[in-house]
Amino acid sequence: MTTAASASSQMGQSPFDFVPQPTQDADLLKQLAFVPGLKELLMLRQVHALEHATVWVLSQSPTSPAPSRIASASPADNEGLGGMSTDSGFYLYGNVSTASLQRAVRRALQRITTGEWDLAVHPRCGTNLSVGMLLTAGLAVGIHLLLPRGPIEQLIGLGIAATTASQLAPDVGSVAQRYVTTAIPFNLVIDDITLTRDLWGRSAHFVRVRWNE
Repeated sequence: MTTAASASSQMGQSPFDFVPQPTQDADLLKQLAFVPGLKELLMLRQVHALEHATVWVLSQSPTSPAPSRIASASPADNEGLGGMSTDSGFYLYGNVSTASLQRAVRRALQRITTGEWDLAVHPRCGTNLSVGMLLTAGLAVGIHLLLPRGPIEQLIGLGIAATTASQLAPDVGSVAQRYVTTAIPFNLVIDDITLTRDLWGRSAHFVRVRWNE
């Protein structure tokens, strides 16, 4: 099996400024076990990364529905696939069979935990949308305070804020994913995969996981 260090070097560039350690979350949980909800938060971050990795693997699968036309230099991304993470697993939406998903999840877990850290980050993650909204709101308030109070000036300022936020959101969102909303799923074990419905009644597969020290 390829080690994390060698796999990372083969990739050429890691999306992190550090090498994730297999025991980092388990050690943190032992040290701060008294903090309510910490284990659930750590699991949610790891599940989120596994969700992204699974979508990437499914998008790269030869049997995956054809993705939208994208630049050849970009990694494959099937926009028909999506997910939603919880602290016990994730929902996977899209046209995919249970058997294909089972293979993809296991492949994604193996790849992301042996050095392909970049699979934890996805451009269509809701984190990017949230970051974009926060940036827009923050820039809009700042420009509102700086510009004259006239309606024309304020309207122009709002447009500048929205445009600037849209340019910054992908990069800032990517950073937020790397260091805040995802973590390499070293402690996750796949329990089962079932066809179900989410809280809103939408058909989806649910990939259930459990914590493993």
